[in-house]
Amino acid sequence: MTPEEIADILKDKFGDKLTGQKFETAHPHVVVARDAWHEVAVFLRNDERLKFDMLRCISAVDLLEDEQFEAVYDLHSTNGALNAAQNWTERHEFCVRVRVPRDKPHIDSVADVWIAAEWHEREAYDLMGIVFDGHPDSVEGPQGPHPRRILCPDDWVGHPLRKDYVFPMEYNGIPAVTEHGQTRPIH
Repeated sequence: MTPEEIADILKDKFGDKLTGQKFETAHPHVVVARDAWHEVAVFLRNDERLKFDMLRCISAVDLLEDEQFEAVYDLHSTNGALNAAQNWTERHEFCVRVRVPRDKPHIDSVADVWIAAEWHEREAYDLMGIVFDGHPDSVEGPQGPHPRRILCPDDWVGHPLRKDYVFPMEYNGIPAVTEHGQTRPIH
């Protein structure tokens, strides 16, 4: 199934909840409104024509100039293996993007839809600061519940992949000098 055919199915079902699309690229995709994302995700998994049963990854993008973040979901629809000697094959693949404002970066978790989202959402929170509401492995923070960190220590301040992130010169007394021999490194 082509990306355009998949987008048409989604447009028929969700209408203006699809806020954008781009097919003339190596990574064809649609943009889904954040308040509709969980419902769209369930539809993508359960619809007999689509059957997106595998979430390959979630990437987080910092759109600093637009004052937004974008969560990029890469999905696959697979045919299961007939026996242990064969691998699964792919029916089709698709990408969905969900944009959120930098000052309130909340998206509903889809860990209940695709179990792989559990770790991917933790990584997107840890490195970019996107909060996945309803995440099954959440902790309480100063701004409310958020997924537990997965790469940085629990007491790490900030989100290191943001374009405006200022790398600390030390962490818990450990210098973070990355330029060998320099006494005043600039990050």
